[in-house]
Amino acid sequence: MSVLKKPLVSEKMAVLNERPSSKYNQYAFKVDMDASKPQIKREVEAMYGVTVKGIRTLIVQGKSRNRYSRTGYITGKSPNYKKAIVSLVEGDLIDFYKNI
Repeated sequence: MSVLKKPLVSEKMAVLNERPSSKYNQYAFKVDMDASKPQIKREVEAMYGVTVKGIRTLIVQGKSRNRYSRTGYITGKSPNYKKAIVSLVEGDLIDFYKNI
């Protein structure tokens, strides 16, 4: 089973990818809730052929959803997930769009 679930591509992460400074050479991934930093580092290096400088992880709380229907007021919640922000060494980059 893979530790990495999918890359997170958003405007905020695009800004971190495109800055010329090496401290902003960062990419975000949605990862398994039980994944540790060494596991994430091994998988990113093996899958993309880059060298990882550092990893920050956080658990994103799911949003609450509310709607009113014919049967009454329905509340729910989207699931929590774990996000890993991976910093690469200067000169390395990951191109998510090369196989499209």
